[in-house]
Amino acid sequence: MPTSADIAALRTLALVGPATSGKTTLVEALLWKSGAIGAPGSVERGTAVSDYDPLEKKAQRSLAASVLRLRHNGIQAHLIDTPGASDFLGQSLPALEAVETAAVVIGATTGVEPMAVRMMQWAADRERDRIIIVNKIDAQGVNLEALVGEIQAAFGRECLPVNLPAERGARVVDCFYDRGGDSSPATDFSSVAQAHRALVEQVVEVDSAFVERYLSDGDVDPSELHAPLEQALREGHLVPICFVSARTGAGVPELLDVIAKLLPDPTESNPPQFLNGDGPDAKPMQAQVDPARHVLAHVFKIAQDPYVGKMGVLRVHQGTVTRDSQLYVGDARRPFKVGHLFALQGKEFQEIQRAVPGDICALAKVEELHFDAVLHDATEDERIHLKPLDFPVPVHGLAIEPKRRGDEQRLHDILQKLVSEDPCLRLEHVAATNESVVYGLGELHLRTLLERLTDIHHCEVNTRPPRIAYRETITAPAEGHHRHKKQTGGAGQFGEVFLRVEPLARGAGFEFVDQVKGGAIPYNFMPAVEKGVRQALEAGVIAGYPVVDLRVTVYDGKHHSVDSKEIAFITAGRKAVQAAVQAARPSVLEPIVNVEIAAPEANIGDITGDLASRRGQVSGTANSAGGLAVLALAPLSELSSYQSRLNALTGGQGRYTLAFSHYEPVPPTVQAQLTSQYKIREEA
Repeated sequence: MPTSADIAALRTLALVGPATSGKTTLVEALLWKSGAIGAPGSVERGTAVSDYDPLEKKAQRSLAASVLRLRHNGIQAHLIDTPGASDFLGQSLPALEAVETAAVVIGATTGVEPMAVRMMQWAADRERDRIIIVNKIDAQGVNLEALVGEIQAAFGRECLPVNLPAERGARVVDCFYDRGGDSSPATDFSSVAQAHRALVEQVVEVDSAFVERYLSDGDVDPSELHAPLEQALREGHLVPICFVSARTGAGVPELLDVIAKLLPDPTESNPPQFLNGDGPDAKPMQAQVDPARHVLAHVFKIAQDPYVGKMGVLRVHQGTVTRDSQLYVGDARRPFKVGHLFALQGKEFQEIQRAVPGDICALAKVEELHFDAVLHDATEDERIHLKPLDFPVPVHGLAIEPKRRGDEQRLHDILQKLVSEDPCLRLEHVAATNESVVYGLGELHLRTLLERLTDIHHCEVNTRPPRIAYRETITAPAEGHHRHKKQTGGAGQFGEVFLRVEPLARGAGFEFVDQVKGGAIPYNFMPAVEKGVRQALEAGVIAGYPVVDLRVTVYDGKHHSVDSKEIAFITAGRKAVQAAVQAARPSVLEPIVNVEIAAPEANIGDITGDLASRRGQVSGTANSAGGLAVLALAPLSELSSYQSRLNALTGGQGRYTLAFSHYEPVPPTVQAQLTSQYKIREEA
């Protein structure tokens, strides 16, 4: 039976931050210095342990989260190396749910970048402990003292160095356990004594007893500060700053010591934000870090391994998972049996016998597993889930189809697998255009998806920009009528429908009301009328887009005892509602998105002017690391390939995010163009 000592020896941290900060190289250095690998791998040579995917080697960047392990001074650390590009937040954000500590890596040459700001905020929102790792401290021309000031300006005065660079970044010295004095080494800025004093004062503030001792004695033995230190980390009252050079190894042993001595074990961090129940009635629930209790684990990553098949990577929060355990997935009524349990080291799998709270492990060949699934071994846990992550909404779309006829099902199956691996990918079939559209967070995201389709799955595809998801609606009430009468050699077809349409509030959807009296349309034909109405509304009336936000009321009709059939009332319902919509002052709606554009302050004027030319409405600006962020509303149709335009305006320094806001009517000229194009398509 596992003991509390086993759990106290565990550390989990996710390395997050910008793509330029050197996270993967740092992971290699940590693995090497701890003895987990014989020599550090290289991103450029394609030998890094964590960047093992063929596309990662080709791109020389991380594209997915990778789990690594190391041992140091009696502790077992699970590391998660995450992608730094904002297009791959679907891989980075879930890693925060699997760890106690978010290690935000900042490059000394580039300073505080927007991705670092976002990850610090997301980690704070999820109540993760945070540390900042400044990498590349030996680079030419860096001003590390100024960088610490920039970090504190961006994230608060609670960001304090726990070690300091010395000899121009050639080495790093501790300033938490070393109190400073004549024997303390010189540092590149500040001093050991000054940094130590700032740390101790920050830590003791969370415990009044230590405050009194500090005020009376002038210092406190750092070895006595473990409990208040962990409390300060939990509360965000202290965010340690560490200095390293992953390239030379400077500061890497000291970082390993920080991980072992200062970072929390699973019992010392804030518990994950579980909820019991659904919707507004869901109640917070805390997992107990107890290996003897029933199992509670969370799947934060799904991968399709070519050798072991579907694999779920999970964090155990409560209980002990063993081989042959019987586990449930969410609210499933039938359990599955754990056949094999794996510890991960990049692409390597090592079979293990058990996993305790704090462990990160993997299950293979369990088809029921899916991203964000909660695993448990007690049926009363069937409604327990983690508080949902606030993922960016994927709005960059590509219509996609196989080059070879007959490969439609194969392409669909592959896309479903890829979408299951990334919560920021979305696959949608647009019935009105008969298009399969895959949505991602940006051009790089979708380009990587296409490379995976062709290079890994050998599926050749054609792509094109998707049609914008316009909608149609009505702005006035109107009535429609159609009599469908068809006589052939035998029994004919007859159905007559009278109906009215009324506009509803934006976002209200569609309502169908049956007000027929006296059996003018028998009740068994009313579903056929509704089917015809829905068919017409889904196909569109004036521009070929779904009609929304209206009420359709059928109030009269006629039937024939012999000739009335379902098909007759489907046709009558479809044509009656088409006539009513045409008479109800129809309008085309377009999707409006919230746009947030981060760029250097000098480029803000050009950006706001460009947005205005795209029918955008700027609502304000906000502070952003290294510049400003422009906040605006703009039509999605005007932002096709906007990153290319933004690169031209900012010299490649601008980044933007989109989030759907609402629908609103298009200008009359745009509506005339859309309806004209629809008529041409219909005639063709």
